[in-house]
Amino acid sequence: MTDSSVLHDTKAAYDAVAPLYAELFGNMLETLPLERALLAAFAELVQAHDAGPVADIGCGPGQVTAHLHALGLSAFGIDLSSEMIALARRAHPELRFDEGSMTALDLADEMLGGILAFFSTIHTPPRQLPTAFTEFRRVLAPGGHLLLGFLAGDDPLPQEVDHKVTLAYQWSPDSLAELLRQAGFAEVGRLLREPHEAERFHSAYLLVRKHQEP
Repeated sequence: MTDSSVLHDTKAAYDAVAPLYAELFGNMLETLPLERALLAAFAELVQAHDAGPVADIGCGPGQVTAHLHALGLSAFGIDLSSEMIALARRAHPELRFDEGSMTALDLADEMLGGILAFFSTIHTPPRQLPTAFTEFRRVLAPGGHLLLGFLAGDDPLPQEVDHKVTLAYQWSPDSLAELLRQAGFAEVGRLLREPHEAERFHSAYLLVRKHQEP
């Protein structure tokens, strides 16, 4: 399967479930205290560096983008799904939401102070993930932070999993951290969370920082 067909299939899958997704996950942060704490720490680090706005890449219906805005960040959302973007704009008309792909961002070099990718890279084929990370590095200012959420597994190689929307991948935190290191990021911290009752997979988060230019 080609990279373009993966993008097409992922977009179509999320377009099809957008209203249900928004209904099910619109208030998800209310029951995720560890994630709220991590987002607050991310916001504090971005604000301290004061290097530009934050892009919520794979923003879905915009609930986490709005949470970042409430934390005081100049945040905007990007998503592959036009239906998700339409829902986000209706729910949060005061915020900016754009349709786009994480592997070819329509953003200027080094314009962002932070990037949030909350489980938005899980459908990216492993061969294509370095391209996304290189693109993240391009648009981040030196010293800017990236917070990445993903499905965690124990195998050192990425594993396909039967995600309810479309094919996804589990990564071990160590393997994904190494991929980020190769892309020019330094690890700041990580979190591994056990699945909640309604979840099937472990959730993991890597907080990394783009290396300062010499």
